Parts: sequence; C-alpha cells; structure tokens
Amino acid sequence: MVFEKLPVTHVSTPDLEDTIYTYINELPLGYRLEMIKPADHPSEAWLSNGSSAVCLKERLVSVRSKKGGVHRAAPTVIESEWHMGRAGMEYRDLIPGRLGGRMIASHIRLTKGGEVPDYVHYHKVNFQMIYCLAGSIRVVYEDQGGPFWLNPGDCVLQPPEIRHRVLECTAGSEVVEIGMPAIHETWVEHEIELPTNELKPDKIFNGQRFVRHIAAEAAWTPSEFDGIEMRDIGISAATNDRADVRVLRSRTDAVLPAKSAKKREIDFYFVLTGSVRMGSGNDEIQEFTKTDAFVAPTNEDFMVMMSEGSEILAVCT
Repeated sequence: MVFEKLPVTHVSTPDLEDTIYTYINELPLGYRLEMIKPADHPSEAWLSNGSSAVCLKERLVSVRSKKGGVHRAAPTVIESEWHMGRAGMEYRDLIPGRLGGRMIASHIRLTKGGEVPDYVHYHKVNFQMIYCLAGSIRVVYEDQGGPFWLNPGDCVLQPPEIRHRVLECTAGSEVVEIGMPAIHETWVEHEIELPTNELKPDKIFNGQRFVRHIAAEAAWTPSEFDGIEMRDIGISAATNDRADVRVLRSRTDAVLPAKSAKKREIDFYFVLTGSVRMGSGNDEIQEFTKTDAFVAPTNEDFMVMMSEGSEILAVCT
C-alpha cells in the first residue's frame, strides 16, 4: 500500500461520500482520493496529501434486536434492490451471498444522461467484464485508442489494473458487471491521462488481454447444443481459459443437456430476452425471465431449458 510510510489517521463517519467531499473540497489540507472499496457500495476510502493519509470507514450503526440486546452492524444493502454505488451509478446484486465472496455480479444503471462523474481508475481484480444491456455508454481504456461507445450487446473484458474511465452515457443505460473477487479495491490513477498516446491492442495486463466485443460486427455461429446458436465474446482466449463468456440464442424451444459443474468454479447465467428454466437433481424446476440471473449448482448435474427466441449471457469460470 502506498501509505505504508505515511502517518495514518483513522476516521469513522456516518456518511462516507459527504466526508470524502469535505476532506477534498472544504479542508485546506490538500487531500486527494486514492482508493475506495467496494465499488457497488463504498464503505472504506483512503485519502492522502503526500505527508499524511486518512482512512475513512463508514460508521457502524446501533441496531436493537428483538430480544432487547444492541449490536453493531454495517449499513444494510438488501440483495436484489437498487442502491447507490460509485460515480453516481445504481447497483443491483445478482448473486445472493456473492458465492462466499468469490464473485460479484451487478446489474448497473445510469438513470441520467450526459457526463458521468467518474475519474481515471483501476481495479485490483482477478477477472472483470462489462456487458451492455441498454442505452449507450462512452468509455476509454489505457493503450486501446480513443474513447468509444458501448451499445447493447457489446462487451469488454477489463484486465486486472487496466486504467479506464466512464465518460458519458445516454439516460437509462444499463450494464451487467461481473468481477472476481466480490470485494476488491478501486484505485484512483493520478498520473496517467486517457487516452494514452500509444495503441497496444495485444498488451498483457497481469496475464490478460483487453477485449472489445462489438455485437453489430459479431457473427452468430452454431453451438454444440441443438437449436441454439452463439456469439463467442472472445474472453476465453484473452484470459488463458480462465473464463468462457458466450451469448446463447435459441432458434426453437431448446435444451442445454444435463451437465455437471464439478470441473468449473462458477456457471453464471443472465437472461437477456425470453424465458429460461433450470433444473437439477430432485429440485423443482425454476423459471427465469428478462434481467433474472442464476448460478448453476456445483457438484451435481443441471439442465437449462430455453424458450424459442430466448437469449442468455453465459459466464463459466
């Protein structure tokens, strides 16, 4: 950590965002933001001014239990409900429990159009991707040329620690963001400006290569499943098979035959259009519709059934 040699002041605050603003804009101490976590609901931030550092943590609140006792708990984020995250973006958790901290999948929306209050930053992650669902979002990435728009169906792989920034969007834009691990640090980049001067499309960032998948230019090809075609996002090759990401589309009512997830860490599915059912073992068949998500059970066979015309985003790690 860059603050190891600086004296650190630890501050507990009931409003992290407001306190960050106070330190940066109202106190004559020259502090700047260095890091926050987690991005979907920041509860910790680090600031520095070259001679000292401040660690801000959102204050625990007192909660009285039904049995009369009082305990301390962090501000609650209810799973599957929208809540405010970093840079004015609203987040909705797609994986209850986040698989014990192994993965976070967020449905993110930007309700207002125009400039996004973002800054050049990078993430301490093992894997992270963005899939555009609606609207248009203008982004820029380190050594990948000038800014470009993400449109519905477009996808990017953000390799670990690649510098990037969200510049602007149309109102109502939405994306799915998937990251591993679930809680990771977002660091502010103060030295590198974007776009960078050089174009390095094959540059390796911590073992991975940047991917920009443009849906309008991508071909649908037959999959290994009868009645189902696919768009391969190209992430498998760019991550040395760490993750396989595809969009699957059913031409008729179709089935992804029963298979086991034993050899995979995670099988995550997000319904883009239509309806999908999933069954495993003796469990009841569950039905999912647009913007629903599910993770296939581990260590047992499961089957995914797609209605005609359905599309799903499949992410397997």
